Amino acid sequence: MIAKLSSVAQAHKGLRVSNDSMINMPLEKPQHRIAVLADQCVQCGLCLPVCPTYGLDGNEAESPRGRIALAAALARGQVSASPSLREPIDHCLGCLNCQRICPAGVQYEALLIETRGLLGPAPDRPGLLLGVVKRPTLNRWLQRLARWTGAMRWVPAVLAGKTTSSWRAALSLLPRPSKLSPATPVSQRAPDLGMVTLFPGCAASVQDAEAEHAAELLLRAAGYRVTRLPAFCCGALDLHDGAVADADRAAEQVRRAWSGAQADRLITITPGCLSTLRRALPGVRVDDPYALLAEHLDRLAFRSLPLRVALHVPCTQANVARSDEALVRLLKRIPNLELKRLSAPPYCCGAAGSHVLQFPDRADRLRDDVLAHITRLDAQLVLSSNIGCRLHLAAGLAEHASTPPTLHPLTLLAQQLDIR
Repeated sequence: MIAKLSSVAQAHKGLRVSNDSMINMPLEKPQHRIAVLADQCVQCGLCLPVCPTYGLDGNEAESPRGRIALAAALARGQVSASPSLREPIDHCLGCLNCQRICPAGVQYEALLIETRGLLGPAPDRPGLLLGVVKRPTLNRWLQRLARWTGAMRWVPAVLAGKTTSSWRAALSLLPRPSKLSPATPVSQRAPDLGMVTLFPGCAASVQDAEAEHAAELLLRAAGYRVTRLPAFCCGALDLHDGAVADADRAAEQVRRAWSGAQADRLITITPGCLSTLRRALPGVRVDDPYALLAEHLDRLAFRSLPLRVALHVPCTQANVARSDEALVRLLKRIPNLELKRLSAPPYCCGAAGSHVLQFPDRADRLRDDVLAHITRLDAQLVLSSNIGCRLHLAAGLAEHASTPPTLHPLTLLAQQLDIR
């Protein structure tokens, strides 16, 4: 391992942007941007212990430091975009545990996006399936058809082989019926805190509609006026898969929709959308609802719920939204709720946008540690803010014959909201 680390360090040392070929390359070129971003890395290795894929494989190439070296070599033209080079880059979850802990301030997300954009989408990317996910109306119709035909029971046996693994994974993610009571509508308080606009998204607008409704109820109870944008994809799936043109079109749609919103800030209940929305709307305040709600806890009261709950904090909520502490404060306001937070990094459930569809076997292996922790806690309910994470965890719990339901935290908060 020492020899391997040394070889990567030496390779990266030769990729400094002081090289004449890089100096003479315009900064507008992605190769130069990648080289500049890679040059921030000091090769300290602090990212390795918090990287889920490095923990999974024990391979330097599957670590942030290794991927930075590969990206820099690609930018200089020292290596070609072969399948063996792009595999560890495609495997990256984009969890950003490394970016949060990095003492040198490496902008790893920007480097990953630029590198994948230079490579383009992976040849085995499930484009047709992602096209369904990104279209809410089509997604909703096909899910109804799958339930009506009982597709979850018989299609996986028909779809044998690696080429159909993405479709089998997608069927396993279809949400199970909820056994919990729906939230009670609340009347709007005096709207003195301003206007916020909710971004429904694509998959979330279909499979997290209840949580989006809950967000509206809670925000109105706190004193905000709430409007909605139309449901469409923000471009996160394309941006993080290297489909640059499609991501740019989605960003333009976001800007057009926001231009008519006349709101103070944009809200999403899906932390996986946050970074992409902020990228599309520089200068606009884009957040999830938790900090807003936590700032006005005096306006919110909750009914008692004697329940043992496991809280899964998605990587993007911890590392992009950074709203996990606000969420914990909100949940702790529910009397008698026994809240247990699941393990911190390097644990990741493996969903990671399209990763669960493109690499379902790796996603399952990453999920195993999270499921084991849920089992040890003997939780009666599992909470997670990200729709992909929650569906992936629910599918794993069902495979292990575990019975705790999964729920968005906002849905639980709205259900327990005391409107007296």
